[in-house]
Amino acid sequence: MRALRHALGEKRLHHAYLFTGTRGVGKTTLARILAKCLNCETGITAEPCNRCSACQQIDAGRFPDYVELDAASNRGVDEMTQLLERSAYAPSAGRFKVYVIDEVHQLSGHAFNAMLKTLEEPPEHLKFILATTDPQKIPVTVLSRCLQFNLKQMPREAIAAHLAKLLAEEKIAFEPEALSLLARAAAGSMRDALSLLDQAIAHGGGRITAASAGEMLGAIDQTFLLQLLEALAAGDAAGVAAIAADMQSRSLSFDGALADLAALLLNVALAQSVPDALAQDLPERARIVALGQRLDAESVQLYYQIALQGREDLPLAPDEHAGFLMTLLRMIAFRPDAGGGEKKPAPAPTRKSAPARGDESWPQLVQQLPVSGAARELARNAELRRRDGSLFELTVSKAKAHLAERAYQDKLKAALEQHLGGAVTIRVSVGEVTGATTAGIEAGEREAARAAASQAVQSDGFVKDLVNLFDAKVVDSTIRREGK
Repeated sequence: MRALRHALGEKRLHHAYLFTGTRGVGKTTLARILAKCLNCETGITAEPCNRCSACQQIDAGRFPDYVELDAASNRGVDEMTQLLERSAYAPSAGRFKVYVIDEVHQLSGHAFNAMLKTLEEPPEHLKFILATTDPQKIPVTVLSRCLQFNLKQMPREAIAAHLAKLLAEEKIAFEPEALSLLARAAAGSMRDALSLLDQAIAHGGGRITAASAGEMLGAIDQTFLLQLLEALAAGDAAGVAAIAADMQSRSLSFDGALADLAALLLNVALAQSVPDALAQDLPERARIVALGQRLDAESVQLYYQIALQGREDLPLAPDEHAGFLMTLLRMIAFRPDAGGGEKKPAPAPTRKSAPARGDESWPQLVQQLPVSGAARELARNAELRRRDGSLFELTVSKAKAHLAERAYQDKLKAALEQHLGGAVTIRVSVGEVTGATTAGIEAGEREAARAAASQAVQSDGFVKDLVNLFDAKVVDSTIRREGK
């Protein structure tokens, strides 16, 4: 906002301003502040007095030359035309007429055209302030005539600090950990944070504790997730299963648990590579740092990917607990030092000039390779472009380029040599893949199963009756297969 302050200080005003950003970051609030800056009785200023009649009336929503329009409910050309017809008249009480249009991207095409005529030749006394969460939907002709400012989400630390200041002023007792939970749930939105704060005060009976805030939010206790990572680091499958069962008995959300586990793994990765980026006041900081020292970076990256994939697969699982537990067991099975369970002895070397078992397709070959961790993910996501005797030319997509690291290639090469009984050479490039990868085939099978399940439900007579009777629709993402 430094540019906006300078412009106001130097009286270099634009006729239209556009504030963009996610919900709750202060777009409308900033619009009101700018309206006060333009109409403050002390003069055009970057610091309105907030005491004069104009400032107080704008805050109270009674200033005759300040109009707020919600485009979500007033999106037609008629509403815009009426607004613009009034803009021709000079201000009655202030220096400028200020029109604020919230969620402006929801205006119809004709309404935008009507606005554009005024934007091209605006009266000196008229200022537009447009606000939107989706600037991509605003016509370029309108965007080009606006001075645009992108409002960023507030950092969690800043939100927590502001909440602490408010509570101190109100003399309400709180625990810092509770404010961290509220700030995390607000996801960068101060408006959401204030709403959650009011709920937390009521829920805690006038005192905000981490326990009451966590209960209100339905947040996953970080202790569970830290215990899970510690059990994963030890390869303790029984311990992992016990923790998952305990979480199920408490009716915790496993979808939320996988999301929080991925966030925790990000902090572990930061502790390994950029320790200074890890918040100093993070309650679990010591245990996260210890996990960063205990786990290797390859495992952390792999666990993170598996957590994200597990969350995507959760609706297809027999139930959420089973999907969550299978995701954790997959982490143990694929960890770099796991070896995929008990290793089979390597086949005896062959004296043939092409390796043995050369008639296997790449996806079949991948399923039999004695390899785990990121090297196995490289094999699963690679497409065999060409095989010439002992030479394997593989391609991975740009999205999986991180798997093409030399260390992973070397592990895959060793696994191929062990399985085929002879020396091999592999070359991995990054480019376009057609989907003939093990991962792609498995994804296709999952999608086919999903489509078959959806078709079965959609064609069910009872479901059809419900849809027709209640004008309902079937949500495909909620369909699950039972028994498998």
